[in-house]
Amino acid sequence: MTSRLVLRLPRTPLPLLAIALALSLGGCGASKEKAGRGQTGPADVGYVVVQQTSVPVVTELSGRTSAYQTSEVRPQVSGIIRRRLFVEGSLVRKGQTLYEIDPSLYRAATAQASANLASAQANAEATRIKAERYKPLADMEAVAKQDYTDAAALARQASAAVAQNRAALDTARINLNFTRVPAPITGRTGRSLFTEGALVTASQTEALTSIQRLDPIYVDIQQSSADLLSLRRALASGGAVPITAVVRLKLEDGSDYGLTGSVEFAEAVVDQTTGTVTLRARFANPDGLLLPGMFVRASFAQSLDTSAYLVPQVAVSRDPKGNATVLVVGPGNKAVLRTVTATRAQGTNWIVTDGLHPGDKVITEGLGRLKPNDPIKPVPAGSPQRIGAPPAGGGKGRSSGSGS
Repeated sequence: MTSRLVLRLPRTPLPLLAIALALSLGGCGASKEKAGRGQTGPADVGYVVVQQTSVPVVTELSGRTSAYQTSEVRPQVSGIIRRRLFVEGSLVRKGQTLYEIDPSLYRAATAQASANLASAQANAEATRIKAERYKPLADMEAVAKQDYTDAAALARQASAAVAQNRAALDTARINLNFTRVPAPITGRTGRSLFTEGALVTASQTEALTSIQRLDPIYVDIQQSSADLLSLRRALASGGAVPITAVVRLKLEDGSDYGLTGSVEFAEAVVDQTTGTVTLRARFANPDGLLLPGMFVRASFAQSLDTSAYLVPQVAVSRDPKGNATVLVVGPGNKAVLRTVTATRAQGTNWIVTDGLHPGDKVITEGLGRLKPNDPIKPVPAGSPQRIGAPPAGGGKGRSSGSGS
C-alpha cells in the first residue's frame, strides 16, 4: 500500500488577499509620485528689462464747442424792411446783403445834402473872387483895409460851409447805404427774427438774425486749477518738459472725431464757481459736423514725463489694498515683489512712475502659480519654450501596475 504525504496550507480568505494586493500597488504608486515631486525644479519665467523713457502725460477733460466767430446783425438806420435776401440757415459771405430797408427818405436826404453842397460851393467861389479883387485895391488904399479884411473872412467862412455840406452829403450817402443790411462775417445764418414789413430802428437791442462761423471751430476745455498747479510744478522741477498739445476729440455718441486740433491759449483766471481754468482748442470743421454747444471729451498731452517706465499690463497686479505690484527677478534667481506707482495706462502698458529702477527685470510670463521668493529660471520674454524628449520606455503603453 502506497502512502501519500499531503501538505496542508492555511486557508486565506479571498477578500483579504485582494486588499493586500491593492495596498501593495498603492504604496508603489505613492513612492513614484513622491519621487516625481522631488524632481521638480525652478519655474521657467519670461521677463522684460525696463528702462526710463519719455512718456506724454495724456489728460482727458470735458469741453463744449463754440463758434469761431459770432455776429449779431442789427440795423443802423430806422425804417420798414422791404425784403429779406437770404435763406434761413444758409451760408452767407461777408458783405452779402441780408435785408433791404425802405430807402426813400434816405435818397431824399442825400439829394438835399448834395444841393446844399452845390449852393455852398457857389457862394464860396463868389466870396473868394471878391476877396482877391479887394487885395490890390487895399494895397493902393483905394478901399479901406477893413473892407478887404471882411471880404477875406467871408471867403474863409464860405469855404468852411463847403466842407460842412460835403460832410453832410457823406453822412446822407452812408445812411442810404445802411438801408441795405450786409453780412459782417462769412458764416451760417440763424433764423430771422424780423419779417418783411417790420419796423426796425437804429437803436434797437434785438438782432435781425445771427451769423456763426463754424469752420474752424473752438472747443473750450475745463481743467481744474489743482491739476494745472501740479503740471506747473512738474515743469518747474524738471521732471517734465512742455510739448505742443495735439488735441483729439470724442463725440457725444462715443465716436472719435477724425481731425485733430491744437490748444490756442489758456485763460489766466480761475472760475470761482467751478475752480477750473478754460483752455481753448481750435479744430477744422470742413463738413460742419461740430455745432456750437456740443458736449465733447478732449484728450491731449500737456507735458512729457522724462522718468517713467512702460510696463506690460499683464505684469501688473493689485494687492488687497489696491496698490499696484510687480514681480521682478531678484538676487539668486528668486521672484521679488515690488510695490509700484501705476496711475494710468497707455495702450497695452502701464505707466509706472515710482518703484522701479533702470535695468530691472520685470516678470511677464509664467505668473500663474508664481509666488514671492519662489526660485525661478528667468529667460527673456518671448523665448521659445524648450521641451525635453520623454525618457526611454516612458510611452503610453506602460500600465499603472507594471514595475511595482
